[in-house]
Amino acid sequence: MFRTIMRTAALAMAGLGLAVAAPALAQFSDGYKFLEAVKKRDGDAVTEYLSEPGTTIVNTRNITTGESGLHIVVERRDLVWVKFLLQKGANPNIRDNKGVTPLELAASLRFIEGMEALAEAGAQVDETNSTGETPLMLAAHLRDADMAKILLENGANPDKADNSGRSARDYAVRDGRNSPVLAAIEAADGEGTDGGTYGPDMR
Repeated sequence: MFRTIMRTAALAMAGLGLAVAAPALAQFSDGYKFLEAVKKRDGDAVTEYLSEPGTTIVNTRNITTGESGLHIVVERRDLVWVKFLLQKGANPNIRDNKGVTPLELAASLRFIEGMEALAEAGAQVDETNSTGETPLMLAAHLRDADMAKILLENGANPDKADNSGRSARDYAVRDGRNSPVLAAIEAADGEGTDGGTYGPDMR
């Protein structure tokens, strides 16, 4: 008798667990399908998911990698889809499981148009990776003046230090006086090319 009661209770609890898990499973399934639709450039399916009232699926992330739809379209350097997802409320500062934002990913790919779109949508240009590197530091390493100009125009701080204590300005100075990124930094902060003096101008 006791065993029968316990077995019945166990079955009831299992049924309750399935009932609770079902909505979560359905939600995961929708998120998975949404990300798959983004990967396949299925505009109709993505639009249908995004048309649901109050939906936040645009910022759903892959359960394994943490990638969002925005990460996916940045990785394939797809400016049309980047702008589309941003217009639909995609978070430009969302991070994957490695802590990488779409802007950092775009910078690593030298996807300049994507960087510009993300910055205009509110991406934080001084976000760092695991070593404390900012996108502007990456631009300095790559000697990419166009990338640097976009970041500087959107408020990037050339003096923010990484984990080693060096800034984008430091890396640009080490590259020499002909560094295109140093020129961009000096143009942005009004230093010109008269020696790169640090600190206040006492003239």
